[in-house]
Amino acid sequence: MTNLTRLSVLLATSALAACATAPQQLAVAPQPQPVEAVVPAPVEPAPLPSLVHEVSLPHETFTLDNGLTVLVHEDHKAPVVGFGIWYNVGSKDEPKGKTGFAHLFEHLMFYGSENVREPIMSYLQNVGATDWNGTTWFDRTNYFETVPKPNLERTLFMESDRMGYLLGALDQKRLDLQRGVVQNEKREGDNQPKGLVEYTVLETLFPEGHPYHHSTIGSMADLDAASLADVKQWFLDKYGPNNAIVSLSGDITVDEAKALMNKYFGAIERRKANNPAQADVPTLPHDVSIVMKDRIPTVEIQRHWAVPGLQSPQLAALDLGASVLGGLASSRLDKILVRDEKLAVSVSANMQPFHRIGFMEIDADVKPGVDPAVLEKRLDEIVADYIANGPTEDELKRAATQVVAGRVRGLERVASQNNALAEGLLYNGDSNFYRRQLESYASVTPAEVKAAMQQWLGRPVLKLTVEPGERPPYVEAKAKPSKKTADIKVPVVHREMPPVGASVPLDFPDVAHTTLSNGIKLAYAHRAAAPVTQVGLSFDAGYAADAPGRRGLQNMVMSLLDEGTAKRTSQQIAEDKERLGAILAPGGSADRSTVSLSALSANLAPSLELMADVVRNAAFNTGDVERVRGQLVNAVQEAKTTPASMAQREYMRQLFGDTHPYGTTAIGDEEAIKAFTRDDLIAFKDRWLRPDKAELFVVSDRPLEEVKAELDRAFGNWAPPSVAAGQKQFGTVPARATAPRIVLINRPGSPQSVIYGGEMTPLNPRDDLTASLAASDVLGSGTFSRINMNLREDKGWAYSPYSITVLREQAVPYLISAAVQADRTGDSIAELMSIVNGLLGDKKITQHELDLSIASATGELPGQFQTSDAVLGAMESNALYGRPDNYYELIADRYRSLTQTQVDQALAQMLDPNALVFVVVGDAAKVKPQLAKLGLPVEEVPAR
Repeated sequence: MTNLTRLSVLLATSALAACATAPQQLAVAPQPQPVEAVVPAPVEPAPLPSLVHEVSLPHETFTLDNGLTVLVHEDHKAPVVGFGIWYNVGSKDEPKGKTGFAHLFEHLMFYGSENVREPIMSYLQNVGATDWNGTTWFDRTNYFETVPKPNLERTLFMESDRMGYLLGALDQKRLDLQRGVVQNEKREGDNQPKGLVEYTVLETLFPEGHPYHHSTIGSMADLDAASLADVKQWFLDKYGPNNAIVSLSGDITVDEAKALMNKYFGAIERRKANNPAQADVPTLPHDVSIVMKDRIPTVEIQRHWAVPGLQSPQLAALDLGASVLGGLASSRLDKILVRDEKLAVSVSANMQPFHRIGFMEIDADVKPGVDPAVLEKRLDEIVADYIANGPTEDELKRAATQVVAGRVRGLERVASQNNALAEGLLYNGDSNFYRRQLESYASVTPAEVKAAMQQWLGRPVLKLTVEPGERPPYVEAKAKPSKKTADIKVPVVHREMPPVGASVPLDFPDVAHTTLSNGIKLAYAHRAAAPVTQVGLSFDAGYAADAPGRRGLQNMVMSLLDEGTAKRTSQQIAEDKERLGAILAPGGSADRSTVSLSALSANLAPSLELMADVVRNAAFNTGDVERVRGQLVNAVQEAKTTPASMAQREYMRQLFGDTHPYGTTAIGDEEAIKAFTRDDLIAFKDRWLRPDKAELFVVSDRPLEEVKAELDRAFGNWAPPSVAAGQKQFGTVPARATAPRIVLINRPGSPQSVIYGGEMTPLNPRDDLTASLAASDVLGSGTFSRINMNLREDKGWAYSPYSITVLREQAVPYLISAAVQADRTGDSIAELMSIVNGLLGDKKITQHELDLSIASATGELPGQFQTSDAVLGAMESNALYGRPDNYYELIADRYRSLTQTQVDQALAQMLDPNALVFVVVGDAAKVKPQLAKLGLPVEEVPAR
């Protein structure tokens, strides 16, 4: 399931389009001398045991008479409660012939129950839910949402109704519709490059009949064959209260939880208990080598093993062992194959733990021009050496610090708290397992890792190679005729639904403004929910600063900032980040280039020293430049084969033109990237990444005075270089199209077509866009929207269609997106045009639709800003669009004052049906005849 909210629009600074006109051509700059920052000497990071001590989730557990187990963790920082329910059933529990049932039923649980006669998505948006969704995997099915405290009762009513009183609302129409949606979700995944690899891996590692032999998405044939009686029986067998765990975190007490859980869940009858399928860890009889072909730019070499899972005492050794080998930025494989020997574009290793088993995987993308056999041989040598000798103490400590730091950051979000408690209880019978796990990660020894690697990676391996080329024709398995079975009838139980609760106002943190010694502006907000400091150093640049013909320069510069400085190599930067538990991420959006730091506050001083070194003293060493260039060229080539990226790149070009700064995406153009010189990179940095174009944003549990002092040490004496600062000169926004048209990119064999459509709007991102956003909710931004209800909920042609206003500093294009089954491409475009025409014609926005938009927009606010990084993003967005610091506190009243007339007028101003431009990426042989029937001009262009 997916959840689209307007917050992504309000905070948008990076997603789809660039925003600026072309700057002046960059001059070739002389190589500057490194400028040393005046910063404190590096200090030892906080010891691991003290970091583990920071992670604490005190809670109580109780069990209802019907067997439902409830966990309660109190966290009163915000007036919200996180609800999570974990059903002890997943795809590993599916018998032969019923693959995909667990996931199919996850979808069915979202479409109303006996007393909630509406899709749950609309219900959740009406109560102001955030972080809501449902997921299924091998071992479990879970549903979760975070809701304002006054709407907790209404949420518990809904969750209890679909647990206890669902079948009376489940009919053949709902089954057929969700079957189609799930099958389109499967097509969407299969349509991606390497989208078929998972099936091969599972079928090879696990023998026929093994619970992990098939994917969670299931078989098309089994999904087709599912009868109404089959899925009803699945519910009765698997979804009883005694087969579930509920976790509640947030603004709630144990006494409140006991009363409410008994009130809403207590009457549900105990059902058959599910005993999760047992599964051993199989060993291949010998090494297996498989070659597949797919639309990828370079050969990918993979290694796969089945290993123990969450219940294994070797979990920490296996997980951290994989991180040291290929998961860390400083990993063995990265250092040798990517940085030193330059045989690979990228490498990774990871261990995914599940209930009964785990997956160990290594991936390496061959550098163009390198013989894949050479990389393969070297990869196996490094793995063999690692198995024989194990990691060092320092490598292991850095890997463990990263894991613990991630848990510390997770303390801010109630959904993360719920997951930690419930997962431990479900799989290991211990809700404090998260704590024991971290303690084991902090104490595991190199000898234990070596022993685990020798035991499990010393066995036969699946060697899988994916080569560039055309994959075999996509064939969907056909269903065998299913037996006719009698429907299961159940008595309908009528229950009284609690009313919607009172709205809860948002208390956004106060923002203080000051400046560093050199004049850099600093905006600061205090948040004490976790011992974390978030820092955003934002430069007025972005990929809109790239001149025509030089697309991707900003991205290349930002990608190289943390790849070497005057006193640190790329490897040393990666290791220092890991020792500190810091996340240091240079990146670029359309309008801003940003270096973000997430630091454990105990390590703030050395983390800022590292950040300052990266920002001020980037070296752009020739070896690093060429390595990163290869990675970026590979990224562009991947974008030209990935359906959504192909559509996005062409959509921006069609909307803005080839030379406009908006007519691109972040990664840029392949030929330009190949041509950039070191002087180009240095010149861009000197003109754009400098203190007089910078602004700092900080959210921290530490006081402003302390944070400012540390920032002054790191950046306060930073002076601009002598060259003139870059200046963006925004031209006029391209005019709307005068007639609808279609651009087609042929992607043979695609089971789905990706549609990107939309137009330029006359909106000003600095204006009050409340009415426009509400109109967009109704059109396609909300899950109750007409686009979603039509293409997904009524037709079942798409999995996640949506539309959105794309905010940029100087323009606001509108995007409509849908990945639809190939044989419904033309019909889907016709429906999209009909929806837009209807909203602008005789099917205007209803009061009910407006009420849903208002309820969602106002109710979700308290849950949107639980974390310091969410607050930081809001502060950056407010600065970009010239909003007041309390902007998000003003939104609720603005929404409540909206009228249907205002929203209709806003939509009429925003969209013109005659200006719609559609980009379609699909199999032209299947799609062109459908598009011809629409009577619109169709232009076929290559992927570019």
